[in-house]
Amino acid sequence: SKWKNLLDLNVLGLSICTKEALHSMKERGVDDGHIIHISSINGHGVPQHSLEFGLMMYTATKNAVNALTEGLRRELVQKKSKIRITAISPGVVQTDILAASGFELGPGSAENVFKNIPHLEAKDIADSVVYALGTPPHVQ
Repeated sequence: SKWKNLLDLNVLGLSICTKEALHSMKERGVDDGHIIHISSINGHGVPQHSLEFGLMMYTATKNAVNALTEGLRRELVQKKSKIRITAISPGVVQTDILAASGFELGPGSAENVFKNIPHLEAKDIADSVVYALGTPPHVQ
C-alpha cells in the first residue's frame, strides 16, 4: 500500500500533471513554457542510506522522475519546442514527510532527524524553482 502510494504520487501524479501542463500549453499556443519537476538527490543512483532506512521504493520513484524528465526534455528538443523542463533534486528538506510516511527508528525519530543533520528548508526549494524559472531560454 505504501509502495503504491509512492508510485501514484511521485510517478503517475507527476506524469499526469506534466501531460496536462503540456496539453494546456499547446491549447493556448504556448511554446516557451517551463515545467518543473521536484525530484530528490536519491534519484541519482541508489544511495546507501536508501538501503539502511528502507527508502528503496522512494529512491526508485525519484530515479523514475529523473528518467521521465530527461526523456521528455529530449522529446521536446527533437520536436524543436522551446518548452523547457527542469528537475530539482534537493537533499534532506525539513518537512513533515518523514512523520507522515511513518518513518520511525525510535520514539520521536521523525522529529529528531532534523536536529542531527544539515538540511534545507521548504523556502530553499521554492527559491530554486524561482531561480530555474528566471534562467534564459538557452539554459536547459
